[in-house]
Amino acid sequence: MSYFESLELDKRLLKVLGEIGYKEPTPIQERAIPEIIAERDIVASAQTGSGKTGSFLLPLLHRLTIKKVERSKGPRVVVLVPTRELAIQVAGESQKYSKQLPFLTTVCIYGGVPYFKQKRMLARGCDVMVATPGRLIDLMEQGRVDLKGVETLVLDEADRMLDMGFIGPVEEIAAACGKNRQTLLFSATIDKKILRLSSSLQNDPVEIEMASEVTSDHIEQRLYYVDNLNHKMQLIDRLIADKSIYQAIVFTSTKRKADELADHFSSNGYSSNALHGDMNQRQRTRTIEQLRKGKLQILVATDVAARGIDVLSLTHVINFDLPTQAEDYVHRIGRTGRAGATGTAYTFATYREERDLADIARLIGSQMKKHTVEGLEPRQQSASRRGPRGSAGGRPGRPGSSSGYGKPRFAGGRNNQFGSRKRGDSPRRSGQGQQGQRYARNG
Repeated sequence: MSYFESLELDKRLLKVLGEIGYKEPTPIQERAIPEIIAERDIVASAQTGSGKTGSFLLPLLHRLTIKKVERSKGPRVVVLVPTRELAIQVAGESQKYSKQLPFLTTVCIYGGVPYFKQKRMLARGCDVMVATPGRLIDLMEQGRVDLKGVETLVLDEADRMLDMGFIGPVEEIAAACGKNRQTLLFSATIDKKILRLSSSLQNDPVEIEMASEVTSDHIEQRLYYVDNLNHKMQLIDRLIADKSIYQAIVFTSTKRKADELADHFSSNGYSSNALHGDMNQRQRTRTIEQLRKGKLQILVATDVAARGIDVLSLTHVINFDLPTQAEDYVHRIGRTGRAGATGTAYTFATYREERDLADIARLIGSQMKKHTVEGLEPRQQSASRRGPRGSAGGRPGRPGSSSGYGKPRFAGGRNNQFGSRKRGDSPRRSGQGQQGQRYARNG
């Protein structure tokens, strides 16, 4: 693999990369950087943790240094992202890489914060703007943003933006940038939706396909079949007690379940908190900062809320519930195994979810390895192995029904079941039990 010097980046960028400790480009960086410097459009399928953000920021910052124009209040580079957390992360990376380039400024635009602060930043002018589509459209309608001078438009996690219904705002923003712009499109996969978006926004793009490398090389993926909710709870309690888990994200399908699982872990002595869309921006920022500083051992999150979390110390991801989209599985497990480190992903599924598991397997190009925990083996069978109803090999039960694990409730007593938390309650504070104290000292 070549070194960054061979990519002919600005010496000041190389100096920052050296200070950070980055010596060699990742595969996506090695392929994308030369194309972006050459001002070509690209559509790339690169996962989180692959060095994707650097693959577009580094060449764009390089070009801003060699192609100087008269300062205007409008940005020259716009990066659109689906969530506030990802916006903050990408803007932070841009500021980090441009540390030796004080004449370049980056602004971060997202919802959930007062308009006046962002309007004040925009009035000073900027070179790079990282934004969520909704807030950027609001500011455009108020006449606070001029995108006529945009040279490059980046759509980061374009698949997620489409899933969240941002196609209209994205097209409106692209139209405001003008026809001569460069457009860079990054997605977990290159499917028909992405190709349609590409055909409407890009000009003869270079296609870079690197979807499966991150999921297979750095992350061990384990599949645990479960019978019902109580089986899940017993299984996660057993797995989470493993001392090899330094920090973990547990993914759930609902905000309410995220709150209740976080409460459950806290009551069992772990430092834990929830992260979801019903929390205000201050709560979300504080929770992510606690995770980054090692004050949380377990973060329980929904998919959208966890996008953009970049914490190198995360060792495990646990899919308590399967994602609704196969692409979300890749984004979830990409929270661990970052920057070339190893990671572990546990996934819980019922046999009735085998079709969803097959979709994930097709996407990542491999099957998850089945695992069991002694004493907590699933009692049900795969649909393909199940006999006719009423036969000796027939179905012993259905997910959610009683199959020997008892009434679904949180281990730890006190009848602490799902639904005990009232809507609107503030997130529970980190637990102060023995295990939480042990972790806090180590973190």
